[in-house]
Amino acid sequence: MELRNRVALVTGAAGGIGGAIVAALAAAGATVLAFDRDAAVLARLGAECEPVAADLAEPEAAVAAVQDVLARHGRIDILVNNAGILSPHKLAATTLEEWRRLMAVNLDAAFLLTRTIAPAMQANRWGRIINIGSFAAKSGGLTAGTAYSVSKAALVGLTFSTARELAPSGVTANAIAPAFVVSPMIMEQLSEEDRNRQLAAIPVGRLCEPEEVAHAVRFLASPLSGFMTGVVLDMNGGLQFG
Repeated sequence: MELRNRVALVTGAAGGIGGAIVAALAAAGATVLAFDRDAAVLARLGAECEPVAADLAEPEAAVAAVQDVLARHGRIDILVNNAGILSPHKLAATTLEEWRRLMAVNLDAAFLLTRTIAPAMQANRWGRIINIGSFAAKSGGLTAGTAYSVSKAALVGLTFSTARELAPSGVTANAIAPAFVVSPMIMEQLSEEDRNRQLAAIPVGRLCEPEEVAHAVRFLASPLSGFMTGVVLDMNGGLQFG
């Protein structure tokens, strides 16, 4: 699980899950680049990471920010595509503008960052790409909307394609699909009625903690995970098997 001398980039670092991932990778010894558009929140993450203010909804700016840190650090060994935005709107209520906004952050940014960073990983013959998906990709969205569910399903497809292409060069690509993590996205954007209904349906009887997702990321980033690629690690408390 040791990540000393590894450089990790985490998007959505100012969120609940992102902050836990930053802390976990830093505790394992990695140099962590914390990407988020909220510079003020990034500053509160502490000295355990290097904050990078970047809006992933702006493709050119996001790629430029990544190229800058690549130039300064020489490489990025671990990429965690965690940034995401949620919408509860179902098919009829989803506008094309909202669809494109969610795809830009939840899917396009992961594609662009992976495409930008992968060549250096391939050259070094070592790399870990970890995409934070969602149970919504399999369930069709219990409380999540159409655009969110589709973006996360597409992220799984990106994970599979990347894993297949990069495996010969020692680079792995995996995804984690959590359900109902205790985070601002869930606690603030879902109604209390929705939260209580889903809590009652989870067999383990509780919501997922951000640190549990971070622990899974830390394992998938470690040398011990090198024989795992193209895997979607479900973390749904028994809501669905297989």
